[in-house]
Amino acid sequence: MPERRYYRKTYQKSKRKFGFFLKFFFFVFLFLIFSPLSLFIYYAKDLPRPEKFIERQLFESTRIYDRSGEILLYEIYGEEKRAWVPLKKIPEYLKEAIIATEDANFYQHPGIDFKGIINAVLANLRIMKPIYGGSTIPQQLIRSTFLSLEKTAERKTREIILSLELDRRYSKEQILEWYLNQIPFGRNAYGVEAASQTYFRKSVWEISLAEAATLAALIKAPSFYSMNLDELLIRKDYVLNRMVSEGFLSQEEAEAAKKEEINIIELSQPILAPHFTLWVKQQLEEKYGREFLEQRGLKILTTLDWELQQMAEKIVKEGVKNNKIYNSHNAALVAINPKTGEILAMVGSADYFGQPYPKDCTPGLNCKFDPKFNAVVGTKNLPGRQPGSAFKPFVYVTAFQKGYSDKTIVDDSPTCWPQARGSWCPQNFDGLFRGPVTLRSALAQSLNVPSVKVLDSLAGYLDSIKTAQAMGITTLEDPKKYGLSIVLGGAEVKLLDMASAYGVLANDGLRVPPNAILKIEDSKGKVIFENKKTPMRVLESKATRLINDVLSDNEARTPMFGPRSNLYFENYQVAAKTGTSQDSRDGWLIGYTPSIVTGVWVGNNDNTPMLKKAAELLAGPIFNKFMKKALLKYPPENFLKPEF
Repeated sequence: MPERRYYRKTYQKSKRKFGFFLKFFFFVFLFLIFSPLSLFIYYAKDLPRPEKFIERQLFESTRIYDRSGEILLYEIYGEEKRAWVPLKKIPEYLKEAIIATEDANFYQHPGIDFKGIINAVLANLRIMKPIYGGSTIPQQLIRSTFLSLEKTAERKTREIILSLELDRRYSKEQILEWYLNQIPFGRNAYGVEAASQTYFRKSVWEISLAEAATLAALIKAPSFYSMNLDELLIRKDYVLNRMVSEGFLSQEEAEAAKKEEINIIELSQPILAPHFTLWVKQQLEEKYGREFLEQRGLKILTTLDWELQQMAEKIVKEGVKNNKIYNSHNAALVAINPKTGEILAMVGSADYFGQPYPKDCTPGLNCKFDPKFNAVVGTKNLPGRQPGSAFKPFVYVTAFQKGYSDKTIVDDSPTCWPQARGSWCPQNFDGLFRGPVTLRSALAQSLNVPSVKVLDSLAGYLDSIKTAQAMGITTLEDPKKYGLSIVLGGAEVKLLDMASAYGVLANDGLRVPPNAILKIEDSKGKVIFENKKTPMRVLESKATRLINDVLSDNEARTPMFGPRSNLYFENYQVAAKTGTSQDSRDGWLIGYTPSIVTGVWVGNNDNTPMLKKAAELLAGPIFNKFMKKALLKYPPENFLKPEF
């Protein structure tokens, strides 16, 4: 074969082989280009749209605050505690702590940190353990929001695709805000605000650098670190070191933060002013339903004055401690603004978190001290207690409305009234009789026999009950069953009702029902409820001013109580009335100024008698100590003068 033909055949053969390889590599190149694209299209076609972050309804817990909106009393949540907070209210050092530990290249990568993934893989290969991860903040957000936690190639592919798309569509700030409000921190807390409240009982914008590093430390393994606080604090220091490495902190700032003492709240649902707060919670659940409260992120602004509440709890607790020698093991207190009906303080027992007494008793059955029972509001089965002479003002004001005056005379002498089972012959507190007395003296000294005569002959039985009902007593459902003994406290009443009814006297005859909620806002800050109750006149001003004058007349009550009793307040005009039920089972003291009404009850939950006449001796010190402190918040204000 000629040499030229041989080379021609060889050249053509090589050319065909080169063309084949060229086509092969071209198709491989197309495959490498279009396969990922096809894969992207395949997985992306049924992925949730990133807009779901805006459209999606996040479940947020409802939070109950005091009247200032600063003191968190309680949080109502389901399986998750959430509270949305805008990015601008989150401290910079918390954002930096989380970025430094979770996604250092957050502001540089397009949603996926390929360099971080490679470094994580190499690090894991070096130690032969899958310790380090390469997930970015967008990936974590996508994973926790839309995808399951199953570790499959398909799920990971979907995660990467949507993370890239998320980063393309939205700003880094928007992604960071979503992330910070959704990530889990353990203890059922989701988002930085819920976490801050759960671990530190403060809003996220109030936390320190060290506390911010502690929250950031939780993200890696929320369940583990929330239950292992020593390990959490070790990781907190690691977070601070990472912040130094990434240029967010100086070494000096990090070392100072490491030395800061971290006070982490114990694992329990915190609750302040428990009797009041749980009563408010019950009202909210009746109105909105528990599921709604657990999911819609309402902000409840209550009427509670936290300063007064703290004083009330301390004074009641101390009072009961002192009263135990008289076999009085519990007490309750409520304070109300008579002009608005707002409940300022409520203490349903001496110590909500205390232990029942005696030790082996059954709460609700035979305990002298039942810590969880709210003696201010009672229950359907146990609506109230007998008020003793504290009921008398309802009778006397009824007589005053009928034209009788404080100078009207009644005879304080032994008297009996016929009853179905013989005669009823009431006695005065001290067993003495004084002969003819004015209504002023009879009421001021709380004389029993004259009071029965006022009810029977001047005020009228049914009219007096109607007056009490109009003023706010809700338990007098069957007037036929009480009889004349009602003026001496023969019918059960609630402490809250009594304080509210006396508030009518304090407010010149105008009634505003007791209320515990000022305002309710939804998760967007829109007001959905606001307390705008209008006062309603239920008593004539003339009669109201007259009874206020009598109940605040220290000189008139001195023969019974002494000149400087627990009912007396220097520089303040305070109207007050005591009450002791039969056999000293209950002691009451209700007192008021135009600015505040305070009601106190002392006794035993199982209704056993106390050893002494209980009103002034046992309820008096609690009432006096609280009112002395509470009145400092208000300028002296006198009652309007009656017409004589």
